[in-house]
Amino acid sequence: MAAFYDLIGDSATADAIRSEGVRDSVTRAAIAFFSILIGVGGVWVVFIGFNKLVDFAPYRIRPKIRPWVFVGPAIFILGVYLIYPTIQTFYISFTESGGFVENFKFVFTDPEMQIALRNNALWLIVGTTGSVLIGLLFAVMVDRVHREAFAKTFVFLPLAISMVGASVIWRFVYAWRPSGSDQFGLLNAIWTGLGNEPVAFLQAQPWNNFFLIVIMIWLQTGFAMVILSAAIKGVPAEILEAGRIDGASETQLFFRITLPSIKGAMITVATTIFIAILKVFDIVFVMTGGRFKTEVLANSMINQMFKFRNFGRASAIAVVLMLVVTPIIVINLRNLRNQGIEA
Repeated sequence: MAAFYDLIGDSATADAIRSEGVRDSVTRAAIAFFSILIGVGGVWVVFIGFNKLVDFAPYRIRPKIRPWVFVGPAIFILGVYLIYPTIQTFYISFTESGGFVENFKFVFTDPEMQIALRNNALWLIVGTTGSVLIGLLFAVMVDRVHREAFAKTFVFLPLAISMVGASVIWRFVYAWRPSGSDQFGLLNAIWTGLGNEPVAFLQAQPWNNFFLIVIMIWLQTGFAMVILSAAIKGVPAEILEAGRIDGASETQLFFRITLPSIKGAMITVATTIFIAILKVFDIVFVMTGGRFKTEVLANSMINQMFKFRNFGRASAIAVVLMLVVTPIIVINLRNLRNQGIEA
C-alpha cells in the first residue's frame, strides 16, 4: 500500500503507512517475546515452587506427592480447557435454540446437514482407506529402494505443511478460468494443452468432494508410510525366511505373514487418520467455503456458531462429532495397550 502512494506522489501518506506498519510489527514482536518469557518462566516457577513445597512434606510421603508436581498442572489445564468446555457444550446443546429435540433434529433432518453428514461419511471411507493403502504401498516400496531415507523424506514432506498451506497449494493445482483465458491451474493447463475445454474441478459435483479428499490423502500418506514401514521392519526375519524355505512367494509372504503381523499398526494408523478426517475444516473452508455441496460437519458447526450465531445447533453438531470420535479413541487406546502387552 505504501508503494502505491509513493507511485502517485503522496509521500506523506506512504510514510504514515510505513510508520504504522513498523509500530504494528514491534507490538506483535513484543507480545510474542513476553508471551514466551511468561510461559517458560511460569512453568519454571510452578515446577520449582511445587518441588519446594514437596520438600516440606514428611519424608515418607514425598515419593507419592512428587509425581503430581509434573502431572498436576497438566490435569488442571486439561480440566479448565477441555472438560469444562465439553460439559458446557452438552449443556448448551440441551438448553438453547429450541432445546435438545430441536437442535438434534436439525442435525439429522436439515437438508444442508444431511449433505454434510453424507460428505463426512465419504471423507471417512475414501480418505482413511486411501491414506492407509497408499501409505502401505509406499512403506513396502521404500524399503526396497537404494536411498530409503531420501524416499521416505520425499513422501513424508507434505505432512509438515499445515492444512491451510496445503489447500493454498492445491488451489493452484485445481484453479480454473473460463475457456479462452490463460489457465494458471496445473491440471487445467495440462488439460487445455491437450486440446480440451477447461474443467472447474471444485464446482463439478459430486466429484469435487473427491478432489478435496485427495488433499487429505496427500497429507496423511506420509504419516501412514512411516508408521507402517517401522512395523514391517519389526516382522521377524526368521519367520519370513522360514516361509521362503517352504516355497512361499513374496506375495504370499506379504499377505500371510507381514500383513497379519502389522495389523495392530494398521488399526492405529487408520483410527488416527479417521479422527483427523472427522474434524476436517481447513481444506473445505479454504478451497470452497462449503459451496457446491462440499459442506462437512466441522464447517457447518463453525457457520452455525459464528455466522448464524446459533449456539445450540453448533453445540449439537459438536456433541455428535465428539460421540463419534470417543469410541474410536477408546479402540485406539486398547490397541496400543495390546501392542504394549504383546511387545
